[in-house]
Amino acid sequence: MSSRKRIDQARPFATLGIALAVWLVMPAVFRGFVRASFFEFQAPLTYTASRIHDLQLYWSMRGLHSKDELISASAEVGRLIADYEVVAHDNTQLRAELGRWETEFRIPERTGYRAEPARVARRDQSGWWQQIEIRKGSVHGIVVNSPVIFSGGLVGLVREVHAYSSLVDLISSPSFRVAGSVEGDNRPITYVGDNNLPFANPRGSITYVPLDIYANRSNPKVLVTSGLGGTYPPGLVIGRIVRIEATNDGIYSEGTVELDPRLNALSEVTVLVPTGADPAP
Repeated sequence: MSSRKRIDQARPFATLGIALAVWLVMPAVFRGFVRASFFEFQAPLTYTASRIHDLQLYWSMRGLHSKDELISASAEVGRLIADYEVVAHDNTQLRAELGRWETEFRIPERTGYRAEPARVARRDQSGWWQQIEIRKGSVHGIVVNSPVIFSGGLVGLVREVHAYSSLVDLISSPSFRVAGSVEGDNRPITYVGDNNLPFANPRGSITYVPLDIYANRSNPKVLVTSGLGGTYPPGLVIGRIVRIEATNDGIYSEGTVELDPRLNALSEVTVLVPTGADPAP
């Protein structure tokens, strides 16, 4: 092989190495600016693709159902809306009553949350990280470290916020950690996401489990957020504990948590924005 040919083959790797070296020596502020600018540049593409997908789904569903079926579904939606209006009215009255009791007995004010629904625009799931991108950002009041939930419980935590989109670390991600407890037991347990493969049923791990807590697949326990640390409200479902075994030191146990399989196919989530939180820059 000629020296000229070897140089041509090595040129792409040399260029990549130089670019990586330049990137590493750049100031952190400049790197953050470049990354944010690139994200905002590609955000409209992701947003548009997500909107087109929703439109395609709408027309495909419309073509698959008859007019009578659509009328029946519309009537059912109307009934659900009426039921939700009654529930919302009752909820308003209960909140007002709770506020009066808190004032009467001088109970310290609790941290509240504002629910912000958001559509999932993109998923980025691998064995190293598990995250989704949602179609809400700083212009909608989303802030970093806001909990994200759905009907099955906890989804994750907002890690990064941009103008019209945000990145959410899922509870299945190895980087995710939260203080939990067994439902009905207030002793804290540490939950950590696992190295989940794409399209596999998500799971996580628990450590520092008290020795008197038992669970297996035939008799699982529900793991919920403990509320410690103030980031997550207490009582959000994390998953089901299906295995607990004592560690070698015999002081605590550890185990496996099965997460809701719907985490791999979420289309809608709700962001719990802390009331009074400062908007993301």
